Amino acid sequence: MRRSLFALPLAVAAAMPFTNTPAQAQAAYTAEQVVEFMVNSANLGATRAICIGTAQECAVEPPPGLDMMVNFPLDSAELTGEARQSLAVFAQALQDERLRIASFVVEGHTDAIGAATYNMTLSERRAASVKSYLIELGVAQDRLTALGLGQTAPRADDPFDPENRRVELRIDLQ
Repeated sequence: MRRSLFALPLAVAAAMPFTNTPAQAQAAYTAEQVVEFMVNSANLGATRAICIGTAQECAVEPPPGLDMMVNFPLDSAELTGEARQSLAVFAQALQDERLRIASFVVEGHTDAIGAATYNMTLSERRAASVKSYLIELGVAQDRLTALGLGQTAPRADDPFDPENRRVELRIDLQ
């Protein structure tokens, strides 16, 4: 299934895990560790290159192991306490001078339970909830773009899987 540029689960089950193993087995990370990963993983304007070749030859694969994601209970756009803690670490990382030029897309998603139009609205509410909380924590509004994708981009193979009830955050490279 689709993956974001990074894989930093800001998951409700753990504070800041950095791998794709179960959240319960992962340790929490600091804002500095988040910044270091982003700085080392993303081209934030430090280098430029032109690739002459096919799309496959020039494709840049995202680094493995980081997926910024907040999960939600069924039919909810309300942030849990754990999600707030994880987002607080993320917001703190965004205050670092090395990431000042980065902006982020906040993508809301749902599982396939319910009508597509309802799910689109719910995904928009989830993205807005995360964006609003990050703004409360001091992240500039112009660095965040909220987008609802409904059930159109499931993360899990099973479209009804609760893992699809999420918001993913990714660097906006445009």
